[in-house]
Amino acid sequence: MPTDSSGSPPPAPSRRRFVTGLAAGGVAVGMGLWRLPAFAASGAAQPLQTLSGTEFDLTIGETPMNFTGVTRPAITVNGSIPAPLLRWREGTTVNLRVRNALPPGSIHGEQASIHWHGILLPANMDGVPGLSFDGINRGETYQYRFNVVQGGTYWYHSHSGFQEQAGLYGPLVIDPIDPEPFAYDRDYVVMLSDWTDLDPNSLFARLKKRSDFDNFSKQTVGDFFDDVKQHGLAATVEDRKMWGQMRMTPTDLSDVNGNTYTFLMNGTTSLGNWTGLFRSGEKVRLRFINGSAMTYFDVRIPGLKMTVVAADGQYVHPVTVDEFRIATAETFDVIVEPTGQDAFTIFAQDTGRTGYISGTLAVREGLRAPVPNVDPKPLLTMDDMGHGGMGGGGHDMSSMSQGAMAGGAMAGMDHSGHDMSSMAGGAMAGESMAGMDHGADGMQEHPATETGNPLVDMQTMAPTPKLDDPGIGLRDNGRRVLSYADLRSTFRDPDGREPGRTVELHLTGHMERFAWSFNGVKFADAEPLRLNYGERMRIVLVNDTMMSHPIHLHGMWSDLEDESGNFMVRKHTIDMPPGSRRSYRVRADALGRWAYHCHLLYHMEAGMFREVRVEE
Repeated sequence: MPTDSSGSPPPAPSRRRFVTGLAAGGVAVGMGLWRLPAFAASGAAQPLQTLSGTEFDLTIGETPMNFTGVTRPAITVNGSIPAPLLRWREGTTVNLRVRNALPPGSIHGEQASIHWHGILLPANMDGVPGLSFDGINRGETYQYRFNVVQGGTYWYHSHSGFQEQAGLYGPLVIDPIDPEPFAYDRDYVVMLSDWTDLDPNSLFARLKKRSDFDNFSKQTVGDFFDDVKQHGLAATVEDRKMWGQMRMTPTDLSDVNGNTYTFLMNGTTSLGNWTGLFRSGEKVRLRFINGSAMTYFDVRIPGLKMTVVAADGQYVHPVTVDEFRIATAETFDVIVEPTGQDAFTIFAQDTGRTGYISGTLAVREGLRAPVPNVDPKPLLTMDDMGHGGMGGGGHDMSSMSQGAMAGGAMAGMDHSGHDMSSMAGGAMAGESMAGMDHGADGMQEHPATETGNPLVDMQTMAPTPKLDDPGIGLRDNGRRVLSYADLRSTFRDPDGREPGRTVELHLTGHMERFAWSFNGVKFADAEPLRLNYGERMRIVLVNDTMMSHPIHLHGMWSDLEDESGNFMVRKHTIDMPPGSRRSYRVRADALGRWAYHCHLLYHMEAGMFREVRVEE
């Protein structure tokens, strides 16, 4: 059993750590206009504020923060980033009074909200302005009240504008009624996030104008000649031609990365060195939460094995790994047993290999272990894009003109024998796609709404589930890396019924225009996806873009299937790598209007968002 909720609190920082913290980040000092909480004088690692019980008062405000040497206004809850760690207990009813105390004229807007990510609750408690409620206006208080019907590790964040990017996110731990199927001595939340000194609205505007601004590693003439030596002139020219036709680059792994972001662990920079204490031989539970706006992290603790025991708050059969990739909005609980040395580095690098955040597990405060180098930057391949070995005999792309690839029209492909009429815009309103033939010629069919669409710059040709693929940049790296195929819930399919219908949705986008959508139809122009209350259905997602997308359905679980349609693992967020096709089951057991979207914040705001209506 754990000794306490958050591990032993660290002692007061030394003068050296105090100075380091000021340089590293934290609440700004000396502004004169804000009263600071007691802990705010040092930007060094602080224990997370923890609130427990059933009654909570949360105040959303604006607080100056300094993580980079520059002070900027952040959105905080009770004055902190992250927001306080909330500890609930399964089987109770929680009351949360959330007050909007944003100042007049705030760059982050006047309305606020909190969404309880992955939590099952009534639609009017879900916290999405315009769908589940009207939002919380400045000076007002909204009372969230609902029964807690689950246990595990979750988080909460704003669903108003870009407030999540500006700091409005926090960890959430629900203690279960029943004993957990594993033991541990200490329990720590490790919340990963990304911070920018830019006004998030300005960052979004920059993405619309120059979506490749952060791509500092574009291929050069020298790279071209290196590839000629390795692959030959013809193959190299053909490869460059394909990327040129798609108006993309194989180094474009993330829209925003460490060239803009400062990465944080529990609201602290690497210099601040968040530290979790342990005694040799203890079992330590680490609750990893990716609360970032746009960043996937690859996490490892050199010298320690990690045993994954829960994913998205739900127990899984234990699997021991050296490393795992955590998509935005996902959570993973792991057990580690530190022994043999006094300190271990918790190391999380971004998938684009542009930066990292680190913290420490140690027997006492002030210790550090060596921090590994960031891995080499990986390159995307046509196989990664779901084009099945382009240039290697997989599919003949010669009939696909530049206009076809850039505009989304598969002009040269033979669609004879495939009725595409069912994939018009109405499909998103709930039309079944179960009758479509996807296998006659081994090629992926696409919605009619993608054809000739100026918001679609590519389509995957041969997508696969990729469940056993650890991900781009993690293959064959000499470490045991977690994949989705490793995740198996400790329980059977909780519903048990076969899905009554299947809906197929394509994740679409245009990189240069920074336009993102489902089926080539952005949110403003889309009809809701309508589900019948009580039905069991299957959603098939196909990623037609070169980016990964973590897809989150509010209010209901997403039960991921294997390639044969068998239940694998229950999650609230399904990661969709480029060129992937994955399916999951949904039980429509929550009446109301729900959000369904990519959890990359700027992708959601750019159109990859849908309304789901569960109706009688």
